[in-house]
Amino acid sequence: MKGALGSIYVVQRVITVFVIIMAFFPIANPAKICGLVSDKISLFTAAISYSTLTEACKRPFRMGWVDEMTFIVLYIGAIVAVLGIAVTAAGACMSAGNLRFKKLGLKVTILGAVAEIIGYAVCFVSYILVQDSARLNKVEPEMPIGVIIFGVIALVLIVLSLYINAGLPKADKDMPYEMESKYKLFLMFLPFAILAFLFCYLPLYGWRYAFFDYKSGGTLSADNFVGFKWFTYLFTNSATRADLLNVMKNTLGISGLNVLTQWLPMVFAVFLCEVGSMRFRRFVQAFTTIPNFISWVLVYAVALSIFATDGFVNTFAQQVGLLAEDATPKNYLMGNSHTWLKMWGWGTWKGVGWSAIIYIAGISGIDQSLYEAATVDGAGRFQKMWHITVPGLLPTFFVLLLMAIAGILSNGLDQYLVFENAENRSSIRVLDLYVYRLGIGSGSIPLSTVVGMFKSIISVVLLFGANAISKALRGESIV
Repeated sequence: MKGALGSIYVVQRVITVFVIIMAFFPIANPAKICGLVSDKISLFTAAISYSTLTEACKRPFRMGWVDEMTFIVLYIGAIVAVLGIAVTAAGACMSAGNLRFKKLGLKVTILGAVAEIIGYAVCFVSYILVQDSARLNKVEPEMPIGVIIFGVIALVLIVLSLYINAGLPKADKDMPYEMESKYKLFLMFLPFAILAFLFCYLPLYGWRYAFFDYKSGGTLSADNFVGFKWFTYLFTNSATRADLLNVMKNTLGISGLNVLTQWLPMVFAVFLCEVGSMRFRRFVQAFTTIPNFISWVLVYAVALSIFATDGFVNTFAQQVGLLAEDATPKNYLMGNSHTWLKMWGWGTWKGVGWSAIIYIAGISGIDQSLYEAATVDGAGRFQKMWHITVPGLLPTFFVLLLMAIAGILSNGLDQYLVFENAENRSSIRVLDLYVYRLGIGSGSIPLSTVVGMFKSIISVVLLFGANAISKALRGESIV
């Protein structure tokens, strides 16, 4: 589609994307009808969680300051508005098809925009109802500016859709609904892109806490804006600087072991695929994959039953005479010795089978004629493994290696949280655990946000740095 009509179509799609994104941000939330609705929730949150929407309303409901029906109406309005946004998004996706698909997409967009307006109108009705509350000074009614903003945008979408629909030629009734393959692939990819946005990019909105003197439960305003105070504090405060150096040493040490042993899943997969018995191979693969689905709490419970002072190891040693009955049993789990190796060992045991799956899939994709030709040439089993299987897996290995290098600062939290104790705290405290203790444990949310920001930035730099090295050495890149 070209010309002015095509430009208007682009504008319509951009507006649709803008509305979808804004539904996840607290700014101009149409459900913000009074002070009891948190400044931190978005329209999407208000629509999917009634408990979050009414989190500050328990006492007002109980004391009769505000009628709960008002918030039920608000909740219904938010749901209708979000469903309308979803329908509008579906209409925008249909616009990638042929003429008949475009016509249908425009009708769906209009339907979604009408649903949005109805939802916003219901939210405004709840605002009118909240003004009849018994204690207005406690409820603090607020004009929902988002209702006006989002409502006007929905009206614009309706007008644009009607204009585009009038400008398009009429579609034949026998015309099938068709879409080019590239657009089908894009729509298949779109849900994963949305999930990546929700869980990877939307949380970056929380970086703003690093520039405020924020306390849990407070608000962000010009009064508590401190600029780069927490950034300088991180490096000028001697205690914080010492903690950070210790944390980085542990993080890089444990992650370094994981990077250096990144080849273990590949070797395991290669040897597993050489096993002749298919039944035994499947048993080993299942047996080594299951630990990946066991929570770290259960893993720690197993470790405690094996290595505690009254665990299996000490009990067995006493029974066979390796440890005298009057001797003090050794607590292998709680000590501070070889903590990095212990954490690496438990992590490897838990993940090696799962990590090998991608290599097993890669081996099945290697051309079998290469093995047949090698057999004719007199190559043995190990020669075929070394000259065919391993080279065939190297591209996959290097991609996973680069990803491991990029995530060298991300050790995770669960494993180290459950294995941490008073004795090994100095050698087990990694960056993720430090951020958790700093933000959730100590309540220093701005400082923990600063540490998280540096972690993300350094990880991105490592990814592109490792990718540049790979491109220089191998001529291939993953980014």
